[in-house]
Amino acid sequence: MPDCADRDALLRALDTELESQRFQDYCPNGLQVEGRSEIRRIVSGVTASLALIEAAVALEADLLLVHHGYFWRGEPQPVTGMKRRRLQTLLRHEINLVAYHLPLDAHPRLGNNAQLALRLGLETEDVLRADGVGLVGRLPEPIPAREFAARIESALGRTPLWIDSGADPVGRVAWCTGAAQSLLVDAAAAGADAYVSGEISEQTTHEARELGIHYIAAGHHATERYGPRALGDWCAERFGVEHRFVDLPNPA
Repeated sequence: MPDCADRDALLRALDTELESQRFQDYCPNGLQVEGRSEIRRIVSGVTASLALIEAAVALEADLLLVHHGYFWRGEPQPVTGMKRRRLQTLLRHEINLVAYHLPLDAHPRLGNNAQLALRLGLETEDVLRADGVGLVGRLPEPIPAREFAARIESALGRTPLWIDSGADPVGRVAWCTGAAQSLLVDAAAAGADAYVSGEISEQTTHEARELGIHYIAAGHHATERYGPRALGDWCAERFGVEHRFVDLPNPA
């Protein structure tokens, strides 16, 4: 049987490790829905959808750890429909919902961007934004752009959308997981040959071509699977609890 961790002690450790208080975020970071106080089993995932909550119920989790939780700035406040069903399921089964958004993007070891770099073989040299959300670095050796795009497809298991600037080879790279296509201009200013993010907007294509930088939209979900898993493993190692990462397919 796994060790039993005190929820509040675990939350304090997470907040300290992720430095959550230094971020001005779009949602609350940390405990979003209170469940039982003793934690033996953690389930992690990208987004606190009903399907992920039901998976946590089936796995008898005490705590669900995600990157995308609830209570986003500007969202409707009434607890009805989809929101009611999600919250009702969590509360009925006394499962804690813990979410870290920007703090999990920015962590230099456990974060989404740091974990993506490991999988793509990127050496980090600098941050793309002052708060550490987004990174700049390089490949050990420059490679053709087509080979770099193929490497991303192999590492993430999905075909990325690649806006080819025509420049070769790719050596310096900037990246920011999720919906960070707006940082393309910052990536170009940082001297990157290619910029990797999760999503793409209509204007991104034009900007990439005019700036002469490759843009690779590798998927919001696909680029942000690794931070929650690493953070859950960190909790398991530090507190002796069980951890299971659940990856629900998402083409976005």
